[in-house]
This record gives sequence, C-alpha cells and structure tokens, in this order.
Amino acid sequence: MKKAGSAEDADGAGTLLRGEQSEQQASLVELFLDLVVVFALNRVVASGTYDLKSASLEVRWYGFLHGLLLILPLLWVWITAAYVTARFDPRRAPVQAMVLMTAFGLLLLGAAIPSAFNGGPLIFAAVYLALQAGRSLALYLMLRTHILSRVYLRTLVWSGVSAVPWLLGAFMPADFSRTLLWLIAIAIDFGAARLGWPVPGLGQQRITVWAQAPKHLADRHRQLMLIALGETILAVGVAYTDHDGLHSPTATLGLVLAFLTTVLLWRIYSHTAGELFGDAIESAKNPAKLGRVAQAAHVLMIVGVAATAVGHELIQLRATGRNYPSWLAVMVGGPALYVAGRALLERVVFSRVSPPRLLGIAALLVLAVPLAFAPPLAAVAVVPVVLLGIAVADVRRAAQNPGEVPAPAELS
Repeated sequence: MKKAGSAEDADGAGTLLRGEQSEQQASLVELFLDLVVVFALNRVVASGTYDLKSASLEVRWYGFLHGLLLILPLLWVWITAAYVTARFDPRRAPVQAMVLMTAFGLLLLGAAIPSAFNGGPLIFAAVYLALQAGRSLALYLMLRTHILSRVYLRTLVWSGVSAVPWLLGAFMPADFSRTLLWLIAIAIDFGAARLGWPVPGLGQQRITVWAQAPKHLADRHRQLMLIALGETILAVGVAYTDHDGLHSPTATLGLVLAFLTTVLLWRIYSHTAGELFGDAIESAKNPAKLGRVAQAAHVLMIVGVAATAVGHELIQLRATGRNYPSWLAVMVGGPALYVAGRALLERVVFSRVSPPRLLGIAALLVLAVPLAFAPPLAAVAVVPVVLLGIAVADVRRAAQNPGEVPAPAELS
C-alpha cells in the first residue's frame, strides 16, 4: 500500500502533498491568511467590549458568552487551514487558491461578527459552514482515489451534522436559544475532530498531520499566538486614541499596563516551552495525541488573550467607578485562563507543571474577590504583578537548569 502523502499516486493527486524534504517554515500565502485573522480577532474583541459596556446585566453576561462562542469558530477555521498547509504543498496553485479563499471567508466571517447576535446571524453561520464544508468537498474531489480522500469525506459528513444546529440557531432568538444551539454546533465540530470524524462505512482511521509535520504546526501556532498578543496592543491602542486618551492620566496608565501585561504574556509563553514544543512533539512516542493537547493549550491561551484585550479596552472606556463581575471575568479570568493554557503546554513539553503557574492562577482567582469592590483599573494593575512573579520564577528555574531539553509527556 502506498504511503499517505506519496507523490507517486496513480491519479497524480499525491503531487499536491508536501514531500518528505519540504520546508517546514510558513509560506507567504499562510502569512497572508494570518493578516486576515488579525481583523477577525479584532472584531471579536470589539464586539465583546461593546456588549460588556452595556448597563444591562443580562447583556453583559450574554456578551461575555457570545465572545467565547464567536472566537472558537474563527480559531477552528484557522486550525483546519493550518492542517491543510501542513499536509499540502503551499507552492501549488490549487493549494494557494484554497488558502486565499479561506482568507476571504475569514474576512467575511469577521465582518459578520458584530451582527451574529444582532440581526445578521445567518450570514455568520452560512459563511462558516461554506468555509468548512467547501474546503472538505474541494479536497475530496482533488484527491479522488488517494487514501486521504476518506478523511475529507468524513469531515464533509460531520460538517453536515454540525450545520443543523448552526442553521437552526441562526433562525432562533439571539439570547438563550441561539447561544445554546451554537454551543452545541461548535462542540460537534471540535468533538468530531477529537474522535477522528467517525462515519459508518468510512471507518475512523487517523492520518494525523501532527505526526507528519510537528515542526510546521508548532511554528504556525506560535505565529497565531503572536497575532493574538498583537491584537491586544491594537485594540487598546485604537481605543486610547479614539477616546481622548492623550488627555487622560488613567487612560494613559491603562495603556501602559496593557503593554506591560502583553509583554509578560509573551515572555511567559516564549520561555522554553513555547520555543521547544515542536521538538517535544516530534520526539514523542505519540506525537499525534501530544500535538492535539498542545493545540488545546493554544486555544485556551488565545481565548485568554482575547478576554484580556477586552478587559484593557474597557479600561479605556471607564477606568474608575464601579466594577462588574463580568468585567472581572475578562480582566482577571482572561489572564488566569492564559496561564492555565500555558501550564498545559508545559505539561506537554516537560511532563510537569511548575508550582508558580498554579500559584499564579490561584492568586488571580482569590484576588478577584476583593477586586470586585475596587475600580476596574485596580484589577488590570494587579494582573501584571502576578504575571511578573511567574516570569521571574521562570528565569530562576532556567538559571538552575541551563540548556534544558524537552521531556515530552507520555499520554495514555
């Protein structure tokens, strides 16, 4: 039997696949896709900020939940696009066309985000489904009799399954019904992938790209993390200039705190595990499973970064006065979720979780109680102090263990 990805397929479909000597660094067309992701993430943050600044308690909490619900489909589109470019040669015209169509779809998806729960849900759902189902159908037709064609046929079937709650939700009221149906839909998308998209008669065979291109996918996830961190700076910088921040000491302090927090988030991520997780997955006994865990860690971290960005943008709108639990959920909960994701990544790379990360999460959650009675600016001021403690602990560990190499976790 031919090896999956062989360039010697009788029908020539295998020539679309990367060869064993293919370069693992991101191509220019992949970086172009990332530019569109910046816009889409910005729309998620802006939409979340708009809802959370409402005077209505119900709108604020629904806005918090909607922000989570809208960012996950965006991340899933990007992840599945990264799978394609890790498996297929981005120098080939059909692959480039597919990536560019995904970029255009993400542009439309980002533009539809502000109205997804306010008058235009069908556009968001239809664009998302067209992206996922259209790509699976195109790959199935291009691969034809290649062994990988079954993978994309199974993903196409599951896209049809998740389409039911996505489309039903688009016709439901924007509050509980749509939220619940869309939560079910995204759970189907992620859950089916976790199970290998099983379909009766088509099997459940995994030909996982994490085992084939761990370095490439690690590099792509690092780039996505930088995009998310850059979005924090973009969102706060735009809010600062749009609300006369140059004349407000509290807004200026909020800008400084946002930059400092972002620097610390970057430092905590990049320190050892962020740099070495590609090597760890490549050397693991089960790179596919470890890669999926690393991917989940990045999803947690990026959701945490987006929430943090919303919190800092809220500071530009109102730094003093009453704080709200929903505001604390993004200002403090966002960084806590980020640290939890980073702890999971450390588990992947070094088979451990450093106590300072757990202590940092605990500190943020405990401090949220008194911070509920403090102005919003106090909440974002506490976060970098906790993050700095984690970063300093990382530096001390590195000094005690110079040249540490990956010891990937062996997951059952």
